[in-house]
Amino acid sequence: MGSTSPLLWFGLTTGGILLVVIWVLLSLAFLLLADRKIWAGVQMRKGPNVVGPFGLLQSFADFFKFVLKEIVIPAGADKIIFILAPLISLVLGFVGWAVVPFAPGWVVSNLNVGILYLLAMSSLGVYGIIMGGWASNSKYPFLGALRSAAQMVSYEVSIGLIIITVILLAGSMNLSTIVEKQSGWFWNWNVFGGGLKNIVLVPIMVVSMGMFYISALAETNRPPFDLPEAESELVAGYQVEYSSTPYLLFMVAEYSNIVLMCAMISVLFFGGWNPGFPTDFLKGWGWWGNLFLALVFYAKICFWFFMIAMAKAIVPRYRYDQLMRLGWKVFLPTSLVLVAAVAAWRVFGPGA
Repeated sequence: MGSTSPLLWFGLTTGGILLVVIWVLLSLAFLLLADRKIWAGVQMRKGPNVVGPFGLLQSFADFFKFVLKEIVIPAGADKIIFILAPLISLVLGFVGWAVVPFAPGWVVSNLNVGILYLLAMSSLGVYGIIMGGWASNSKYPFLGALRSAAQMVSYEVSIGLIIITVILLAGSMNLSTIVEKQSGWFWNWNVFGGGLKNIVLVPIMVVSMGMFYISALAETNRPPFDLPEAESELVAGYQVEYSSTPYLLFMVAEYSNIVLMCAMISVLFFGGWNPGFPTDFLKGWGWWGNLFLALVFYAKICFWFFMIAMAKAIVPRYRYDQLMRLGWKVFLPTSLVLVAAVAAWRVFGPGA
């Protein structure tokens, strides 16, 4: 069977998709446990430690508990949309991984407009939340859905502008190309300006990275920006009427988006699979060399997940007016200035 056979292409693509989905699901199981253990450690308690050695099987026990429980749908709910909402959120939480490069050539779909694809998928994620809040036929989940949607839309603006600074440095919207441009020593990473010739951009790119990290917290409804769960209402936000498997799907989608944001910080600012030193010694390793680079990428994802978990544990929650003020009055004008500064350097700088 030739390499151009549609059947072979379909089989390889399906296999790649399944590998990515299984990897993401297994990672979520242990990263969720890590999130709970980190939070417990900050509060000087043990956290989950009973199910399995050191509590390693806690996430799997929770999974079976959710799956085996009865699905309760409120009497006045729109049943079709009520069930569709978590399914849409789950699908949109996973499709973004299609363009994430794990190692050279290890990507499901190497799109030339991978960044645009990611922005489009993250924008569509609002619909699952709005549908879930509206279909519940209760004012509290609907209010939580409106808060969450407004929050996500507000910070997508900042994320989009910050990503433009990276596009200007790399000259491409292909995520694999962006990573390859950061190969070599760590000072070639975009957070350091993309090379010694752009050393003057280091403060700008460090600020861009910090704003992207904070915007990622708001985009994924993570503390200190978990405003769907309003303290005045003492309910869980848009998913308060959900139970059992539909609730689990919402949570899997949320954590998938969180890990995807960790991957994006690593790809856009910290070299993706590049370990920070030349990797010429891996040329004869073949598949094993790619596996080493994929593990480097995964280590960066774990580090940024740790940073997001620490923000949850130590930073107090913002009020809603503070959240919106930060997004529209601080991040939006600042990101515009950063884009203008990087563009001016690319056009008028010595390396132009």
